[in-house]
Amino acid sequence: MMYAQGKAQFGDAMKGFWLYDGDLCPACQQNGSGVVHFKGKEALSINGFMYRERGILIGYFLCEVCTLFIHDQSQKHPYQETPLHAKIEENLRNAYHGYLASLN
Repeated sequence: MMYAQGKAQFGDAMKGFWLYDGDLCPACQQNGSGVVHFKGKEALSINGFMYRERGILIGYFLCEVCTLFIHDQSQKHPYQETPLHAKIEENLRNAYHGYLASLN
């Protein structure tokens, strides 16, 4: 579903898809990532980052702490990225490069 949405949004600019499956949250690099308690229910915080230079849509999970922080900030400042977004993107780019290097 995420792949189809990425293709619809980015068209031919999207060359592929990769799922970050690291044990650490790509935002804080500390907590495990995945399950979030939100509005009294369990949910998954699955997100996507378009690594435009490579044309790769990177799917990833955030930990509960980072998910709730970003959600809170988005309520206070809609449509504005936080400094945490830049950290997530940097960590995902580095992880993707590590993945590519492991293929050789």
